[in-house]
Amino acid sequence: MEERMTRCLVVDDDAEIRDSLQDYLQKFGVTVSTAADGREMRRLMTAQAFDVVVLDLMLPDENGLTLCQWIQQHHANVPVIMLTAHGDPISRVLGLEMGADDYLSKPFEPRELVARIHAIRRRARRGESESQTRREVRFEGWSFDRLLRQLVSPQQVVVPLSSAEFRMLTALVERPGRVLSREQLIELTRAPGVEVNDRSVDLTISRLRQKLGDSPKEPRLIRTMRGEGYLFDAQVQS
Repeated sequence: MEERMTRCLVVDDDAEIRDSLQDYLQKFGVTVSTAADGREMRRLMTAQAFDVVVLDLMLPDENGLTLCQWIQQHHANVPVIMLTAHGDPISRVLGLEMGADDYLSKPFEPRELVARIHAIRRRARRGESESQTRREVRFEGWSFDRLLRQLVSPQQVVVPLSSAEFRMLTALVERPGRVLSREQLIELTRAPGVEVNDRSVDLTISRLRQKLGDSPKEPRLIRTMRGEGYLFDAQVQS
């Protein structure tokens, strides 16, 4: 059975970039739709399904970070590759925190974008395959669907997760009852283009605790093991 082409949405206000990427990507098994602004992006993503979105950070009507957050909230299973201005690390990190899966600095080689799209699709297919047997796990009344990247509270409220939070929770639920050092968590949650350090691990843990309703003074689910790291103290059921 022949594998279908990857469906990509390119969001950029530069018509020349949109047209050139559309022509180039089609040579590598990628069908491309284009949008010049956030309004058109939302319309297209509501009308049809995409496998990946290539999103420019600087758009005329809306900031790309806001649009990335919208995709995370409404189409959390669609990966985002963010295009950023060269030498803009703060926006790059913010984009990754808000849900982007990868980034490219302008100007870039189109062939590198092809490689990153294919890499993201390979990871997605592996994730889909692994999730067939254990895509959803439960703990302490919470439900965590790793295929949909969706966390649901005991009160049946959907709690949005950033990409960093999603990777961290995945690492924790896969290793309940084990003390994980910050170095181990860095390796387990590392993503392309992200410079992770001890501080970013602590920040992600703090945000995750807040979303899980874990007390910052006496957390039950994610416990701090002084001098060692963190431990996910819950019984996980698939």
